[in-house]
Amino acid sequence: MTSYAESFRDIPGTTVFDAVKSRMGYHLNMFCMSLMKAENRAAFKSAEAAYLDGFALTAGQREAVLARDYNRMIELGGNVFFLVRIGATDGKAVLSVVAGMTGASQEDYMKMMLAGGRPIEGNRKLQDWADRG
Repeated sequence: MTSYAESFRDIPGTTVFDAVKSRMGYHLNMFCMSLMKAENRAAFKSAEAAYLDGFALTAGQREAVLARDYNRMIELGGNVFFLVRIGATDGKAVLSVVAGMTGASQEDYMKMMLAGGRPIEGNRKLQDWADRG
C-alpha cells in the first residue's frame, strides 16, 4: 500500500515537505531564517560564500543557494516559506521568485495564475510529462 506522502510523489512539480525533508533542510532553513535580521542580510550580501560558512550546509545546498536554484533548494529540504527570504534579500518579490521556479516570466506566470493556474490535463502524473517526449 502506498503511504499518504508517497501518493504525492507522482504529481509533477510537487515536493512533499515532510519530517524527512525538514531534517534534511534544517541548516538551509536556519540560514534563510537568519536573513530576518538586517545585519545578517548585509553580511550575506557583502560576502555570500563566507556567510554560508557559518552554516552546516551540504555542498549541494551551498551550490544551490549561490546559484539561486530554488527548485534544487526545495529538493534538498528547503521550505519555500523560508527560501523566499533569499529572494527578498536580493530585492525580488515572491512573484518573481516563484515565476522563475516555473521557467516562466513574471508576467506569464501571473497571467497563468489569474486564469486558474496550470491546466490539469497533462499534469496529473509524472508519466504525463514523460509522454510529451
